[in-house]
Order: sequence, then C-alpha cells, then structure tokens
Amino acid sequence: MEQFDKFYDRSNTNAEKYTLRKKLYGTDDVLPMWVADMDIETPTFILDEISKRLVHPILGYEEFPTSAKLAQINWMKNNHNFDINEDEILYSHSVVTSINLAIKAFTNIGDEVIVQPPVYFPFYSSITNNNRKVLRNPLKVDKDGDYCFDFKDLKSKITPKTKLLLLCSPHNPVGRVWKKKELKELSKICLDNNIKVFSDEIHSDLVFEGFKHIPFASLNKETKNITITAAGVGKTFNLAGVSTSTIIIQNKDMFKTFKKSYDSLHLAQGNIFGHIAFETAYNQGQKWRDSLISHLETNINKLEKMLLKHKDKITFKKPQGTYLVWIDCTKMGLNDKKLRKFFVEKAKLGLSAGTSFGKEGSKFMRINIAVPTKTMVKAIKNLHKALNTL
Repeated sequence: MEQFDKFYDRSNTNAEKYTLRKKLYGTDDVLPMWVADMDIETPTFILDEISKRLVHPILGYEEFPTSAKLAQINWMKNNHNFDINEDEILYSHSVVTSINLAIKAFTNIGDEVIVQPPVYFPFYSSITNNNRKVLRNPLKVDKDGDYCFDFKDLKSKITPKTKLLLLCSPHNPVGRVWKKKELKELSKICLDNNIKVFSDEIHSDLVFEGFKHIPFASLNKETKNITITAAGVGKTFNLAGVSTSTIIIQNKDMFKTFKKSYDSLHLAQGNIFGHIAFETAYNQGQKWRDSLISHLETNINKLEKMLLKHKDKITFKKPQGTYLVWIDCTKMGLNDKKLRKFFVEKAKLGLSAGTSFGKEGSKFMRINIAVPTKTMVKAIKNLHKALNTL
C-alpha cells in the first residue's frame, strides 16, 4: 500500500523518538529506530472518524463505549479464536499501567514476580517500584537459535512468595511467538504453584506467516482463571499516542480484586479520540493490518539480505512476530559501550541497547523496522557501510 512508502517528518512534533535523540544519543544526526511506535501513518480510516467527532464542539467526559468493547470481542474471536465477554473488559491507559495495577492487586510488598529476560524494561521497574522482588527466569536459546522458556530453571526458583508471572507474548525484544505446547507447560507450572499470569499481548496482531498467536487465557478453563490479559490497538495501528488499551480478566473473583486497585487510581474511561480510534481500528482494520504485515516482512527481508553479508559480525534471526528485530552483535568484538557508540557514530542509527532489556541483552541491539521503505533502505545502507569499516 502506498501509505507504507510515505515519509512524514516527525521532528517538528513532540514525537518521543525524535525529541529525545540529543539526550539519548548526544546528537540529532541519527535515524531514530528505537521506541516502539511506527513512522508509518496511522490509517486514514481512523483519522477520518476522529475528524468527524471534531465537528461536535464539546469535548467533555465520555464513557468507554460498549460498541468499542464489542468491536474488540469480534476481533479477538475472528483473529485469535479467543472468546471474551463485555463484562470482562476494562479500559486502561497503557499496558504498563495495567502491569502496575496487577502487581498491586495480586501481590503484597516483598512478594516475588517472575520476569523472563531479556524482556521489555518496564517489567522490571513495575516490580521494584511497587516494592516487590524481581524473580529472573531467563530465556534460553535452543539448538535452532530460537529463544525458549527455561522450565527447569523456573521450577527451581519458585518459592511460597512467588505470586505472579509477567509473560510477554509475542515477546519483546526477541520476537518469539510462543507455541501452544510451550504455553501449556508454562501454565501447568503456574497452576501447580498458585501463580497468576499477566499476559502482555499488545503485539498479538503482528505475527508473520507460518506462526500463530495463542492467547494465554484461551488455553483451557484452568488457565483462563489465573490470567490477566493486556491487549489493544496501539502497536498494530500506530495509536500509542491516544493512550487506549484494555485489560481482560475472565475470573470473576480476580476481576473484583483487580477492580479495587483499579478504582483506587480513578483511571476514569480514557479520552474521546481514543475510544473512536480503538473501535474503528477493530471494526475496519483487517485489510490494513494484513498489508502492514506484508510491508514489515519486506523490510525484514531487506535487512536480512544485507546482514547475511556480515554474518561474521552479526547473527540475525528473523522475528516470528512484532516489528522489532533483535540482532546479536557478539562477533563484532565490542563491549556494550563501544557497540552503542558504533551504531550512533558510524551507522548513524539510534537503536535500543540490548542491556536495557536486562543483562542477558549484552552485545545485542534492537531495531524497530516499522518505517517507510525509504527509511529502511537508508538505515540498511548506513549499517552496511559502517560494518565494512570494521
């Protein structure tokens, strides 16, 4: 689609990835491919619906509409075979907000919360900021070079104080789309040890050919009763700025417990434009989403083609989902500080350092490839030229 090729200058907006370049990289002369939003325009059919609402001159309080919930219910059923009901859904400002609320609702100060690094960095801070303890269960790499759960390590570390597991599915930053068999084994461990699961599924609609997202709560009745699911349209339709996602809790007792923490913060019902964007994306976004995935796969293939020429320096594994690419730079022989300097000064790329996802990310970098074709081509040329200097 033509809109995936259009470049829009965001440097004159308050876009985070552009505004913070100087602070993070010491220069504005980098292509910012770090924070997980897209440099691709938000779908026009969503912007059109928001524009229609602007005809009305009053922007007062509004409830999160039933029609928006129904749109998500239909999308989840049609795309993920996940059956949810209207009374199981709550509005949330963001996934990170939802994580913090779940920690407050289902754990006490001093309890342990499991993370599976390298993983999205707010997982750690959400735990420590609430005076809980991080229980690290690092992913391991199998014989095919894919990250996988380390069940033996997990079982050996669980204690009576372990109350919650934060699952990233699909996984950010490593790009894994978990198989049903893997998730079932993980759920059995949690069920056996009375551990609830917060499943961050915000990237669930960005899965590539040959892979399928399985909502953790959809595995079986038992798993459904221990799961808090975070979902929404922010990543898929480039709507992070409208701050609208949802929390899905199907166990009625867990829903009530969660609602107490939820109500204590008076999150209200979000913003008017978020409601419209959320509903419109789920009702009209199928074809656009499919085209986006095709564009992302094309960008990944372009990057892979170049990196194969430098396999003596960088090990590349295609992501199974998300628009984030996790590259292993160990063979470059640089420490983390020098590696970051190389990407900024030589490749002119502002990427996410692997260490921000945990110590397991040392010598890795994360690239956001949700950019127009021209930007992707420029980034690839920059990196190819820089790698040739080594």
